[in-house]
Formats: sequence, structure tokens, C-alpha cells
Amino acid sequence: MMQHHNILTIAGSDSGGGAGIQADLKTIMALGGYGMSVVTALTAQNGLGVAGIHAPDPAFVALQLRTVLEGFPVAAAKTGMLFSAEIIAAVAEGLRGRDFPLVVDPVSVSQSGCALLREDAVAALVERLIPGADLLTPNRPEAEMLAGMKMHDENDVAEAARRMLGMGAAAVLIKGGHFDNAVMITDWLCLPDTAPLPLRQAHVETANNHGTGCTLSAAIATGLGMGLPLRVAVTRGQEFVNRALRQSYTPGKGCGPLNHAAV
Repeated sequence: MMQHHNILTIAGSDSGGGAGIQADLKTIMALGGYGMSVVTALTAQNGLGVAGIHAPDPAFVALQLRTVLEGFPVAAAKTGMLFSAEIIAAVAEGLRGRDFPLVVDPVSVSQSGCALLREDAVAALVERLIPGADLLTPNRPEAEMLAGMKMHDENDVAEAARRMLGMGAAAVLIKGGHFDNAVMITDWLCLPDTAPLPLRQAHVETANNHGTGCTLSAAIATGLGMGLPLRVAVTRGQEFVNRALRQSYTPGKGCGPLNHAAV
């Protein structure tokens, strides 16, 4: 019988289906895992933008997490949109003592520019969740927010990574999609006391890129849950995202999603 590794996503719901837990669960299934979820927020969202956000009571988030952990052996987990300091605290407490890899995607702003993390939640993220994370996966704006600096070149990337590693993450993947890259996209895998490792993928020209960050972090978590070394899990995640972007499509108005069923 085929073994399915249980992968947990702790993130917000995207009612349009392109990002958040919907993208995560599609990714986990496409890569051969069994997906489970803890819903941290409900968004009213489509390809044009986010119309509203409703956050459940942090106690109910904690109940979801506790119930999943009591019922399933978890091979790996990822976090996405966490919205508030109270929800971050609930998640951090629920994950205390975990024995599986954790990927933290510090989601702060939607593709359309809507804030998905309250300002007062940034400190909670830094203090409660990033310490002990196996991998932190910020894009350029998120990395600049967390590191408290702007990034213009690889020297800036190295300094920002040093600051984020100093927060307690075992590794940082700074995603390069928000840099000016006409031909290649470069993500930097950063480990303590080593220079950032550039990991390059061909740039895909498409407007349908909703959910790329969620998809990548879910793919990496799935790889880690299957026992892959970190670098291999990251590069396979990149390859999955690149393939899904090449076959992306527009199911409705506005920015479309990746094709998680791409082969």
C-alpha cells in the first residue's frame, strides 16, 4: 500500500481557491501527501482582490490544531496567513514540543495589496513562531519588513538573511519574485555562517501567479515531510511552482492561479 505522509497547513482560506489553504491542499495532494488544515482566517476573495477578512476566535484555532495533532501523526507543517498576534500565540503554543519540520511563510500582504497580517502581529511572529522554525520563506517585501532594511543587491540579501537567522530560524529562503528578473528568478537559500546560495529558475511570463508563495511553502513542507534534505525539498518545490506557472490559467476575472494539476 502506498504511504501518504500527513502534511499540515495552518493558514487562511481563499474563497477564490487560488491561494491559502486551498492552494496548500492542492499542492500537498499533487505531490503525494495527505493534506490537513487549521483555518486561521476566512477571506472573501477572488482574482480581483480581497473584499473582507473574518478571523475565528483564537481558542477555536487552538482547538483545530490540538484536534488534528491528537488524531494524526504529522510529518511536516507549514504556516501561512496568521492575521493577528492572538492567533500566532495560539498556534505557537499548540506547536510547542513538535517533533516534525515547520516551514513558516510570513504572509503579510495579498497579491492585490490587502494587508493579511495586523501590524501588532509582526512582533508576535518574530518572538513566538520564527524561533525554532526549520525554514522561513519571505518574499522581498516580507524580508524587508522582518529585517528592517531595504534589499537592492546580494550584499543586502546576505545582511537581511543574517538578521532573520538571528531571530532563531534554522534556514531562510528569500524569494526573488519581487526583484527585477527578466530571464531568471533567483531565490536565495540562507543558512547560518554561509553565503546565500542562489537557486535559479526560468522566469515564466504570466499574469496568473496568484498563490505562488503559498504553493512553494506547501511544496517544501511536503518534501521535508517525505524526508528530503532541505535543499532538495526547496529545489523540487521551485520546479513544481515553475511547472504550475507555465500551465497557469484564468478561471474567472482578474489574476488567475497556478495549475496545481500540471504535469
